[in-house]
Amino acid sequence: MQTSEYVFYSGSVEQTQALAEALAHKLTGGAVITLSGDLGAGKTSFVQGLARGLGVKRNVNSPTFTIIKEYQGTQFPLYHIDAYRLEDETEDFGLEEYVYGDGVTVIEWPEQITSHLPEERLHIRIEKRGETERNIYLIPHGERFVKLVKEVLA
Repeated sequence: MQTSEYVFYSGSVEQTQALAEALAHKLTGGAVITLSGDLGAGKTSFVQGLARGLGVKRNVNSPTFTIIKEYQGTQFPLYHIDAYRLEDETEDFGLEEYVYGDGVTVIEWPEQITSHLPEERLHIRIEKRGETERNIYLIPHGERFVKLVKEVLA
């Protein structure tokens, strides 16, 4: 399957969060977003914008040491997973109940658990271009995510 790649230039944390918030307004329960980028690229900032768009009222921070954080949004939950510390891809931590559940699941460091990822997902890669500038690459896998990305970037 041919996948397209769309690029969004962000000049600030606020623009990154605004993109994520706009995406959140188009998401439905069961959506999976994989998120990659170097340390300090803005992954947590992106998830904070996504959470705001989903109606999450709590403070959102990185789940690095807990692996999974759950937040209740107005329509469905947000599951924020950090796979960085998983040492074995076969490690069973109940990922399927999140990925195939009713919430929106965001997985940071997805390359740690590639065999557990659903075919249909939106992959987002954030690259630093400067102190606050970022290139955000949106790579949809599946028609529903192609449509979603086109609507958000239109």
